[in-house]
Amino acid sequence: MFKRKLLALDFPDPDTFDLNDESKFHSILLWLEDQKIRHLKIEDRAPLRGQGEEWNKAFEAYLKSLNCPYDLTNKPVLLDWLLGYAARLEYGDGLEKYKNVTPEKYQQRKNQLQGESSNPLDSLDFDSAEFKAGVTSLAMLLQVPPHQDHLEQLKAICLIIEEKFSTEAIEASKKVNKEKDEHIPLEKTELGFEAGDYIINDAAKILRLLHLRDLRDLQTKINSAIVAVQGITANPKTDTKLGKVGR
Repeated sequence: MFKRKLLALDFPDPDTFDLNDESKFHSILLWLEDQKIRHLKIEDRAPLRGQGEEWNKAFEAYLKSLNCPYDLTNKPVLLDWLLGYAARLEYGDGLEKYKNVTPEKYQQRKNQLQGESSNPLDSLDFDSAEFKAGVTSLAMLLQVPPHQDHLEQLKAICLIIEEKFSTEAIEASKKVNKEKDEHIPLEKTELGFEAGDYIINDAAKILRLLHLRDLRDLQTKINSAIVAVQGITANPKTDTKLGKVGR
């Protein structure tokens, strides 16, 4: 009875969802909050990841904050309401995108994905539930902040992988003195202003840290250039054809 809404929300593997499975029921409720509703701050969602009586109390409080008219005593109606609520938010966030979707464009996109290509990436459906679930898993593994556009989140993941896991980055990390390796927690980073939204604040902090890192890299390269120039000027080559050094 929930399959159409689960498919509309790109829920991974909706065919195996079982409302009577308590663990799956908890998982889908948490997935809806993490991926679609996002009513709470990330750090405030920790109680929803608990179990037992603590989880019941935390989720009842969460439902009240959403002004949900149902409670845990009627799981089918409650889940249907949450799925509908998430669908409304999803449509509101991507109004222009959904307005431009037509049956012709959908079929054209489907035909493109089914076409033959020597590049295996061309056969991927970047809007499929499985692909989005994979991006979400990678983001959680690499601690990439959430984003409503999974493709933008994938770009951030690619940048981190390119920077941290390339051959050059791995070789460079071996030469770094671990005692001097500075780690700046995001929550302790001073932004200097407030944007009024915690996600925008975190994004601005990340941009600031990236800017500072680029400045440090530039300074390191400048220092290396200065050392190289000093090495050349301090050790001039002697022209042996003159038979002497200097004047």
